[in-house]
Amino acid sequence: MKMKEIPNENRPYERCEKDGPEHLSDSELLSVLIRTGSQEQNSLELASSILALNYPDDGMLGLMHLTFPKLTSLKGIGRVKAVQLLCVGEISKRIWKRKARENQTAFCSPKAVAEYFQEDMRHLRQEQFYIMLFDTKQKLIRDVLISKGTVNASLASPREIFIQALKYEAVSLILVHNHPSGDPSPSKQDIVLTQKVYEAGSLIGIGLLDHVVIGEHSYVSMKERGLI
Repeated sequence: MKMKEIPNENRPYERCEKDGPEHLSDSELLSVLIRTGSQEQNSLELASSILALNYPDDGMLGLMHLTFPKLTSLKGIGRVKAVQLLCVGEISKRIWKRKARENQTAFCSPKAVAEYFQEDMRHLRQEQFYIMLFDTKQKLIRDVLISKGTVNASLASPREIFIQALKYEAVSLILVHNHPSGDPSPSKQDIVLTQKVYEAGSLIGIGLLDHVVIGEHSYVSMKERGLI
């Protein structure tokens, strides 16, 4: 069915004007952004196909994990639409993270730290190692990607971590990395690195608050496990 064959009151544009964007489904919102479909699918059907590309249960969050090749593999999604959709996902992520940074109590628990990174990390196929740097009021200065690793190992050292901490004049930090297997249980290597960073930080006056390992819809806090 072509979009013009759908009754006016059921078309995404008209529904948005009448009821507001909050009343549109994920597919309807996306169809407004992509504007046109293909010969085989109208924009609403094409939007549903986009949402089903990677992780259908994620809905709009799935946009954060789509790639240019995957998007352009769909008939009706060319270079321009693919870039626009990738930017929509990135804009959404940055807005949410900016709000979290501005909230001084945002990272008062391991759960909050995990939620901050989980959408970025839970579908990754390799380990990524971040540090979160905090000022004297425990407000986030910034998060820094230290390394990208293999399927089961990231490359990070206390030296690299504290170079960044000193560069941004942090007084405390949190380590965060993911396990692509989905199991957030800390490895022996994770525990050894955590202890080395804790000891080094104690000597130079930069406290290690926690090390959070991200899995699939789960996380482990080494502080809660008594490993710090």
